[in-house]
Amino acid sequence: MPLTPKGMATRRRIVEGAASQIRDQGVFTLRLEDVMVRTATSKSQLFHYFPGGKDELLLAVARYEASRVIDDQQPELSSLTSWAAWQKWRDKVVARYRAQGSDCPLHTALSQVGGATEATRAVAQELLGRWQEQLAAGIRLMQSSGEIGAGLDPDREAAALLAGVQGGVLILLTTGRSTALEAALDVGIAHLRATGRGRHREGAPAAVESG
Repeated sequence: MPLTPKGMATRRRIVEGAASQIRDQGVFTLRLEDVMVRTATSKSQLFHYFPGGKDELLLAVARYEASRVIDDQQPELSSLTSWAAWQKWRDKVVARYRAQGSDCPLHTALSQVGGATEATRAVAQELLGRWQEQLAAGIRLMQSSGEIGAGLDPDREAAALLAGVQGGVLILLTTGRSTALEAALDVGIAHLRATGRGRHREGAPAAVESG
């Protein structure tokens, strides 16, 4: 049965409360009782919306955190219409993950969903799919203006850029340093830029006129 607007609001409040609880105290100390207190909900309410208990709630938290990954990159991610816009997006991504440091709420929630490998994979695929689609859309827009070479495959280029970002984020989570993430973004964007019509503008030798 579809949820009523009130039911949807209650469910969202529980998810956001659980996400905040994890951010404040960590996933290993998460108790449903604490979530109920934080969100002013009863046990019957919590299990009404999450009959699978803690694992189902954690999966909902993971979906919530996955949406935040995309939302935190807006409006830049949806407006990749110039190289200045790409730079703003790059800076926003770096700032987000620098602020997050080695504590990744999405990874934390996914890693604690007991045995739900197909479900966690679906969450990750949805996140990466949305991210790649928006990068590919930006590449297509830049191709239409000639700023990126028309011969490139937007989906493949977006996948490569996203893979670099994810690798950089993994290194940041491991080491606490954003150097690899910055390099992945800078090299990926430079590669796209080098294929466009402005690739010879800077430092190009003057043309020699024929007699």
